[in-house]
Amino acid sequence: MNRVLRIQLRRSAAPGAALAILLVMLITHLNTANLVDGWLPLAFELRAVLLFAWPLALAAGAWQARREHRAGVHDLLESTARPRWSRVLPVLAALGIAVSAAFLVAALTAVPRLVDPTSYLPATAFVVIAVGALSLMAAAWLGMALGQLLPSVVTAPALGVAGIGLLLAAAVADEDKEKLLVPFTPIFGVYYAFHDFLTVPGPVSAAQALWWLAVASTAMVILAGRSWARVAALLPALPLGAAAHIVAPQDSPYPGLAVDPGAQQFVCAEGTPRVCVARVHAHLLPEVTPLAREGLTMLARLPDAPTAAIENVNVREGPHDSRQKRTDLVEFEIVYNNSSNGKSFSAFDTLLNILDARGNHYSSCPGDVGADSHADRAAGYWLLGQEPERAEHISERVHELWRTLDALPDEEAVDRVTALRDAKRTCSAERAHLLTGGPA
Repeated sequence: MNRVLRIQLRRSAAPGAALAILLVMLITHLNTANLVDGWLPLAFELRAVLLFAWPLALAAGAWQARREHRAGVHDLLESTARPRWSRVLPVLAALGIAVSAAFLVAALTAVPRLVDPTSYLPATAFVVIAVGALSLMAAAWLGMALGQLLPSVVTAPALGVAGIGLLLAAAVADEDKEKLLVPFTPIFGVYYAFHDFLTVPGPVSAAQALWWLAVASTAMVILAGRSWARVAALLPALPLGAAAHIVAPQDSPYPGLAVDPGAQQFVCAEGTPRVCVARVHAHLLPEVTPLAREGLTMLARLPDAPTAAIENVNVREGPHDSRQKRTDLVEFEIVYNNSSNGKSFSAFDTLLNILDARGNHYSSCPGDVGADSHADRAAGYWLLGQEPERAEHISERVHELWRTLDALPDEEAVDRVTALRDAKRTCSAERAHLLTGGPA
């Protein structure tokens, strides 16, 4: 059996399929130059690449199934007394090992793209990757089964195109449909972008694993059984498919995803003022701490200033964060600069984010307009004691408001920035006029 398996690994479609899948995934990684924040985002990204790799495995299986027909020995082999399963199993094993190994090798080559491989490492990341490898094996086996039922030269390319079309349709489905499709697709949809504080729950991975085992079992019955036995091919798929749908949670606002409390846990720096970041960003704490304390010192110019700074770990479902704002601390976002050379931590933008008069850079209120955002940013630059940068993303209105504050006596400027901050805390509309001396 081992000798036959080694022969199939060399002479079947397995090496070609593995090489093609590996190249597709590596090319996709090369086109994505940005570094990845953590292990779970990396696993999520690898699953997204299955949009191209999964149909390729499906087509490779169908191509392998035509080998006997191309050689003209299909009828001869069918007439032998040797059990069909003894001929099919080595081919299935070789193809499954090859495509799964290609996915895992691609995952290993992506590890250097992690910002810090020693950061938060949940076991869930390995489960998500393992289920992705299982889905590729099931795709290859399903392709073999369909290729045997339809032994045509167009079957393999047709299955590849159909696979991409089906995955694209599932990826852009609306939220309600996406929740139903989560257990049955190798990729996660695009209704929500993956966030550092999200994870793939265990029940979702279990449901997906059940489904791909059902697909693999069905393909195996079709390939290994005689014609009369193929009617039973759906028997393993139906109960496992139903179980997958039952196991997958349907109450999460993120299809297939959930908030990860472990990633949200705070890791705080020693000393005072208190500065904390999420566990998933703990590797940035030495860089963030001096920035946060510098920002708190500058904010101390305002009355009722915060005395602590923590990272905002809330995963909001909409543009408005309705949580009760605390006045004794400032929440900030970890800011990265993305470029063609990768992802780098932006110290200046993070400091400006901490100094934002809103106290929470990405939090917005109903009715906010661009002028309010410009006023918040101008107040941050004034607290920083620096003129706004001359850049395309910095509006001229920010410069005008900053010059207005800079020309005022320090006491009056403090009063106006304080009024802007207090108005933001209560989500008062049209706050920009407060920096120009308008009525509160």
